[in-house]
Amino acid sequence: MSKQLAASGAKHFADHLISEIRDVGHPLCVGLDPHLDLIPSLFTQGSMHPSDELTAQAIESFLSAVLERIAGRVAIVKPQIAFFEQLGWRGLRVLSRLCARAQADGLTVLLDAKRGDIGSTAKAYAKAYLTADATMPVNALTLNPYLGLDSLAEFAAVAAGAGKGLFVLVKTSNPGSGDLQDQQVQAQPLYIQVARGLVAMHGALKGPVTGWSSLGVVCGATWPHQAALVREALPHALFLVPGYGAQGGSAADALAGFVPGPYGLEGGIVNTSRGVVFAANSAAASSTAAWEQAIDNALESSIDELGNAVHV
Repeated sequence: MSKQLAASGAKHFADHLISEIRDVGHPLCVGLDPHLDLIPSLFTQGSMHPSDELTAQAIESFLSAVLERIAGRVAIVKPQIAFFEQLGWRGLRVLSRLCARAQADGLTVLLDAKRGDIGSTAKAYAKAYLTADATMPVNALTLNPYLGLDSLAEFAAVAAGAGKGLFVLVKTSNPGSGDLQDQQVQAQPLYIQVARGLVAMHGALKGPVTGWSSLGVVCGATWPHQAALVREALPHALFLVPGYGAQGGSAADALAGFVPGPYGLEGGIVNTSRGVVFAANSAAASSTAAWEQAIDNALESSIDELGNAVHV
């Protein structure tokens, strides 16, 4: 954590994350998406069927090894809850332990769960992940706003009090995102209407040190023009940028919504999962050392590419 932030005594998600990103020199976020059919043979156990109790053990061993490779080299990781839910209660237990391990290693944990509901249900989701006494505590959570902006209110209230972060789906990276998100509403695409609806909330969650908001948005690297428009609407929102690498988004595309900061372009995190976790040559590695080398090479490649791009 930067000396400026430490001296302020601030407990604020965006201030902390931006400080950590500045320290490591790049915005790379490593997605923890344990596709069962891609787990290297070095780590597989039993049948690798979701109902096999050995599968959860294999996933924990595999992702623990991944965390060991990336700790201290990136600021943040993003586990996708679906890959753990498919394993039932064992998978959720593994997720809980991995989140705790990552945080103990100094990594910020953004849980990609795309929650969104109203009233007491939203409060229960927030209590599960974001409160001080959460049963599966993480640093930030992704949210789906399509029940309406009131579905975000409980999450925002908890995030403000607990120093946690939120990332709201605005313009996602998938090809079909335009089916709804690009529909014209009052002469503007719906994703812009969603972004504008977040203005007050994102302003209320601005950090006292960096000015960045703990209310962030999801904007895919596959839509750089749209990301620039969202940035105009939300100048202080952190961007979670999926779609970089395997989905076709370049480093320049991924940074389309970033702005100049004290050490280069900043304003969010750029996620990659398969590009690091399932790096080229890692599946065929015949030894732990060879697997580690494959992961390290892929990690350094992404770090170098994004680091160079933010420092142009």
